[in-house]
Amino acid sequence: MTYKLIAFDGDDTLWHNEPLFRDAHIRLREMLSHYGDADTVNDRLYQAELANLSIYGYGITGFTLSMIETAIELSDKKISAAEIHELAEIGKSMLRAPTRLIEGAEDVLRHYAAHPDRKVVLITKGDLIAQQLKIERSGLESLFAGVEIVSEKDPLTYRNIFGRYGVEPSEAVMIGNSLKSDILPVLACGGSAIHIPYEITWVHEMVDQTEIDNDHFVTVESIAAVPESIEKLEEDLPAYGTVGSMENV
Repeated sequence: MTYKLIAFDGDDTLWHNEPLFRDAHIRLREMLSHYGDADTVNDRLYQAELANLSIYGYGITGFTLSMIETAIELSDKKISAAEIHELAEIGKSMLRAPTRLIEGAEDVLRHYAAHPDRKVVLITKGDLIAQQLKIERSGLESLFAGVEIVSEKDPLTYRNIFGRYGVEPSEAVMIGNSLKSDILPVLACGGSAIHIPYEITWVHEMVDQTEIDNDHFVTVESIAAVPESIEKLEEDLPAYGTVGSMENV
């Protein structure tokens, strides 16, 4: 059996994303250094982001509003209008930033996009407009059989997406950098997954990898190792049936 659908995450899997947030964090800490140390600023920002996820969702817009909220609250409303404007401009610059591809990503996508019996799908999470801009600027859009921009990645989301492309979860493999969003939900619904750790991980996405016990999961150092890893995973796939379950994730 071979995978009929090969899905890729976007941010920090195909292109760099987290460095933009890291640089914004640094500027926010500098701006608020009179009101708290780096750990205090980081903690307050993280709490604001968590509280706002259900309102703004994931992405740059929610992050920018959370930065502004953090600055106002931590400064006890003493932050200047000019500084708030600067934070808004940081958010805009993040949205305007060019899409920087991760080395080897385009080659891997072209390898599978040329295969007539496989569907290559992008499954990414975040702001609709921001994600669309990244995809357009990446130059990779034509390599995907489909693009799915979702507000959350959970087992039901993946199962529904796989169904729309006419495949069972056992016929799909997901490649991504986030254990929480790209790996665990796919394993839970019966799919396979390849984890490519990125140099920076948002604390909300951190998961203890030692808790994962599944034969249809592998971690690789770079996206260049994906084709070989897929071949090895396919060797262990059953001819019929669903692989993986909630019990062994």
